[in-house]
Amino acid sequence: MTQQEPVTSRVEDGIAVIRIANPPVNALSAAVRGGLKRAAEAAAADPAVRAIVLAAEGKTFIAGADISEFGKPPVPPSLPETIAIFESLSKPVVAAINGAALGGGLEVALGCHARVAAPSAKLGLPEVTLGILPGAGGTQRLPRLIGAAPALKIMAEGKPISAKEAQANGLVDEVAEDVVAAARALALKLAGGTLPAVPKDRTNLGAREAFEEAAAAILKRNPNNPSVEACADAVRACFDKPFEEGLAVERAHFTRLRDDPRSAALRHVFFAERAAARIPGLPKGTGARPVAKAAVIGAGTMGGGIAMCFANAGIPVTLIETTEENLQRGLERVEGNYATSVKRGSLAEDAKAKRMGLIEGKVGLEAAADADLVVEAVFEEMGLKKEIFGKLQEIAKPGAILATNTSYLDVDEIAASTSRPADVLGMHFFSPANVMKLLEVVRAKETAPDALATAMEIGRKLAKVPVVSGVCYGFIGNRMLARRTAQAERLLLEGALPQDVDKALTDFGFRMGPFAMSDLAGIDVSWRIRKAMNLKTAPVADALAEAGRFGQKTKRGFYDYSADGRTGAPDPEVAALIERISAERGITRRPIPQEEILQRLLFPMINEGARILGEGIAARAGDIDTVWLNGYGWPSWTGGPMFYADSVGLPKIVARLREFAAASGDTNLEPAALLLRLAHEGSSFTALDEKAAA
Repeated sequence: MTQQEPVTSRVEDGIAVIRIANPPVNALSAAVRGGLKRAAEAAAADPAVRAIVLAAEGKTFIAGADISEFGKPPVPPSLPETIAIFESLSKPVVAAINGAALGGGLEVALGCHARVAAPSAKLGLPEVTLGILPGAGGTQRLPRLIGAAPALKIMAEGKPISAKEAQANGLVDEVAEDVVAAARALALKLAGGTLPAVPKDRTNLGAREAFEEAAAAILKRNPNNPSVEACADAVRACFDKPFEEGLAVERAHFTRLRDDPRSAALRHVFFAERAAARIPGLPKGTGARPVAKAAVIGAGTMGGGIAMCFANAGIPVTLIETTEENLQRGLERVEGNYATSVKRGSLAEDAKAKRMGLIEGKVGLEAAADADLVVEAVFEEMGLKKEIFGKLQEIAKPGAILATNTSYLDVDEIAASTSRPADVLGMHFFSPANVMKLLEVVRAKETAPDALATAMEIGRKLAKVPVVSGVCYGFIGNRMLARRTAQAERLLLEGALPQDVDKALTDFGFRMGPFAMSDLAGIDVSWRIRKAMNLKTAPVADALAEAGRFGQKTKRGFYDYSADGRTGAPDPEVAALIERISAERGITRRPIPQEEILQRLLFPMINEGARILGEGIAARAGDIDTVWLNGYGWPSWTGGPMFYADSVGLPKIVARLREFAAASGDTNLEPAALLLRLAHEGSSFTALDEKAAA
């Protein structure tokens, strides 16, 4: 083999070190699988080889399958065939796991006789996030190695575990800084003794009862993910069937899941999130500006959460307030959030201290002078924001990025209040900022390309899913949400009750409906915004707010929370209030079927998404899906609003929107031009994205 090939092999001191070099993540392409097969067969036939070490170049062991092969005809050798070759060798094979071993990468390692991992390595089977299950023996080998219950947990959660945890549960034999040297030593040791069995028997499965209890709990938490149920059934086969028959069960589930619409939606989610990272229209070679220190203006709930994001990523941040009292209150809230994490066991005490040490509290905007990135997180008042940015243009150092966390306001107008609009953009975090994954990065008309690239890069460093949006009221997510909110209020006036509307969405897959969510967030928050903008779009919510019913914090909102402060019950007073408002407006109430409720909530959102696409506010339909999946709780197994629209059928959506517009007189419900065109052409939002990417 030559060094240019993706797999090389070198024999030294009786050890054949087979190396994968398929940058950037050593994906298991057909060329890699073929190279591994040839290298394994050559090592097996070479009498000078006593043992084999399987290693990889770069910072990753094997990150899984080659996603460019998804949906294409298989090219031999298959991954199960490749793993079986290593597994069947009479010479010991040790995997030297230098970095991430994910999906098929971990399945390859499971086919070896032993595993050595670097301290920084991550190991996992994330296939459930793609709507499938490990299809190269992972559901059969991992349970037989570490036990059925812990193996199912790893598969169902889809999250990688650390090398330390992997060593504790028996997944790896050693943890070492120099994995190749350690793997060579272990391979020679194994060559001189009894070859350990690759896990095929049932001795390590654990108690069947414990597995079934764990499986029941996991399935209860994941009722709509078909791959989690399939994983449980495949692992159950470890108890009931010999290894080869268990592999057949796994393969049958894999094939079925591959064709399941929910799995197709989850795969769409996977690719859409990765596509969202690509910034359209960015000049080639655009780099990011260095960000060694950040500043956050405003130590309220949002500002404190944003500061935590930077500290969690190891970036020093200054939290700025107007008074010492407000600052201390904000810092105490941040420390309280960290203390809760420590109490729950998700954060170590020393990690808490380290993160708090990265957050410095200061009074006065002058404290932002040395920051490379400044995030403004004050009230949604345009005058206040413009005043702050007008001062920041003098205070912030040259090249510093000035970001606003506004949820709705015009970023172009904010940028125009400075003499350096090229440095200004939006970074819209979602509440709670230290938890929610979505980050809308708003590109203003004069935002510099490198400023935009920096915001996207920082978003990823903060463990967010960043999506670029253009400037408009509410950007992508909240602009669409406004359509749903308007329809939810209209449904109340026409005959539905809050519990009817919420049930339609929770049955669809949302964790909460709009009225329960409003009670949780506080009805008064949006009420004050509507009052400031003189909007009359939510008569029921406004009436509740004016009556002092702000939601959970007052124990009364759309629901009654008097029982325990958290559980909402339908309230006859709210029903009476809604009926009174309907009568005052001359609206005859009627029973509204749940299917109609759902369509009236979702179809106007999809229509607005089409407008957002048509205006170029979002670059891709998949970007809109990514926003709603990560910021608003849209159920992932439906793929997001635009993917869901394709599954419903665009002509059906057009027809229903026309009916809704005619019945209500609301011209906003008339089908968008792009939606009409795609429906007429028999096309789809998915096809539109594919055409743009080609």
